[in-house]
Amino acid sequence: MFHDDGGHEELTESIIGCGIRVHQYYGPGLFETVYRRSFVIELRSAGLRVETARRVPLIYRGVDLECVFFPDLIVEEVIVVELKAVEAIAHVHHTQVITYLKLTGCAVGLLMNFNVSQLRDGIWRLIRPDLYRKKGGR
Repeated sequence: MFHDDGGHEELTESIIGCGIRVHQYYGPGLFETVYRRSFVIELRSAGLRVETARRVPLIYRGVDLECVFFPDLIVEEVIVVELKAVEAIAHVHHTQVITYLKLTGCAVGLLMNFNVSQLRDGIWRLIRPDLYRKKGGR
């Protein structure tokens, strides 16, 4: 099996590079809000468009539930970035990002935990499940 995520590898690598710069500056141990605000500055200085307060309405069976959720970051309108500063990433964090991808329509998500010694050890790249396809299929 393989997946087609729309060719966002270069963009996700740029985003990861920005996260690494923030992590190198601070290291682990701070609150998520510090990393998020610094990360936004880094992303924008890299020339990337980033949304920090996109309102995503929740609709169930065609009915607006009149509640919204706010993904941490959406970069270039295609990548959801979920930031954490926790001791360990749990399975629920991965499923949270997958749900955010489904609700936003974005193809790719990055789950980034800043509470690690090396940021690369705290990054997961996730693809929206409906984009997976069998080899040779369309």
